[in-house]
Amino acid sequence: MKKYSYVLVFLFSVCLNAQEKKLETSLEYQQKLNKEFADSTSSPLMEADLKTFKALDFYPIDEKYIVEAKFVKAKREKVFEMKTTTTRLPKYKKYGELHFTLDGKTFKLNVYQNIDLSKKPGYKDYLFLPFTDLTCGKESYIGGRYLDARIPKSDVMIIDFNKAYNPYCAYNYKYSCPLVPLDNDLDIEIKAGVKKFHD
Repeated sequence: MKKYSYVLVFLFSVCLNAQEKKLETSLEYQQKLNKEFADSTSSPLMEADLKTFKALDFYPIDEKYIVEAKFVKAKREKVFEMKTTTTRLPKYKKYGELHFTLDGKTFKLNVYQNIDLSKKPGYKDYLFLPFTDLTCGKESYIGGRYLDARIPKSDVMIIDFNKAYNPYCAYNYKYSCPLVPLDNDLDIEIKAGVKKFHD
């Protein structure tokens, strides 16, 4: 019985450390984003906003929004032109689907590959995961938010909504940003990641 208790304590410790590691990863990402926004050489902020910038407004990091999704690779998808906030029409293709559960409900998000970007060094396995949810236009940016991903080596992908960020268009009208496809509209509030910049 005593040995069994030790095993339970060990397993709990491992799980706790894993959770802390996930949360730390989310926090490190948010800190990195704040650093980029504060740096005039990498910030998308307009000059007036950069002068007063201190930090982006994030939802509190929540383990609930780090979900395990089943990845289903798309087959024979055609390349299409994704609409943007300008006349620019970058070429993308649907690379796969992510199926996951949140608050007892099942959801699906399409994940995309930018054709031109995939040809550049370091971006061969890069995937684009845009989404909208029920917080859009209220607490978060009306145009939706983005997540970055890499092609998984299995049929499982971790989605960390704590890393959701706004398109640069949310900060500066000079940018051209992809519009979130209607298929990626989630019928749930994703209270994680970056909130809208201005009220």
